[in-house]
Amino acid sequence: MAETAAALRVLVADDNPVVRAGLTALLAATDGIEVVADAADGGEAYERALRTRPDVVLLDVRMPRCDGLTALPYLVPLAAVLMMTYSGEPATVTEALRRGAGGYLVHGEFTAAQLTEAVRDVSAGRPHLTPTASSAVLEALRAGSRHGSAPPTTTSMYTAANAPSGEGLPEARTDRFSTHVGRRTSPADSGTTSLQEQFNVGHSSGMSRREVEIMGLIAAGLTNQQIAAACFISQKTVKNHINRIFAKLGAGSRGEAIARWHGTARRGPEDHG
Repeated sequence: MAETAAALRVLVADDNPVVRAGLTALLAATDGIEVVADAADGGEAYERALRTRPDVVLLDVRMPRCDGLTALPYLVPLAAVLMMTYSGEPATVTEALRRGAGGYLVHGEFTAAQLTEAVRDVSAGRPHLTPTASSAVLEALRAGSRHGSAPPTTTSMYTAANAPSGEGLPEARTDRFSTHVGRRTSPADSGTTSLQEQFNVGHSSGMSRREVEIMGLIAAGLTNQQIAAACFISQKTVKNHINRIFAKLGAGSRGEAIARWHGTARRGPEDHG
C-alpha cells in the first residue's frame, strides 16, 4: 500500500488577527495542508519557524516591530516564503523577490483555490506571482535592459548551508536582530518608503550595485561568513566591500553604517568631502 504524502506544514505571519484567523481556517480545511503556527510580526515568525520547521511561511510585508522584508533573510533558510500582502508597490515586490521570497500574492488578486495552489507551488520551488507582482518583475527587467545592467534576481541568494542550527542563532546575532527590528515601531516605518530611502543613501554615497546589496545584508544582521555564502564570494572580498561601504557612508562601525542606511543619522559637512 502506498504511503500517504505528509501534509505541507504552513506558518501564517500577519499583524491583523482577523486575517491570520481567516487564513488559518482556510488552509486548515484544505487536504494536504496543516497550519503549525501563526505570528503577529517577523520576529515572532522567525522564532516560531525555528521551533516548528514549517515547509512554507505566509508572510505579510507591513507589520509593526519587525516587517516582512526585514525578517526574510532569516526565514528563507528555514522554509519557502510566500509573501501575501496588500503592498503591491514595484519596489517592495522586487525587493522581496531579491531577498529570497518564492512567490508574491497581492490581496484581492487571488481566490482560495489559487492560494492553496501558490502554497504548493512555492513549496516545490515553483514561483507564483499575482498580476501586480508579475508586472513589477517585468518593469524591473525592462528598467534593467534600458540601463544596460542586470535586473535584480528573483532567485534566493540563501541556501540550506546558511540555515541556523537547531539551537538557534548565536547570542550576538540574536541581539543584533532584536535591536534592528525593534526600531521599526509602526507600519509607516516599513515597506517601500524605507527601501527607497535606503537605495537613495546608497546612490548618493556613490556605492556600487554590489555594495548596495551587501549593505542590505549587513542591515539584515548577516555575518561576513553568511554574506560571503549568499553572494558567492570570499570572506576577504566581503571585508573589502565593507571597508569601502564604511568609507562611503562615513561610518566607523556596523551599527553606525546601519543607522545611516536607515536614515537615522545625518552626516556633517566634513563627511561629504
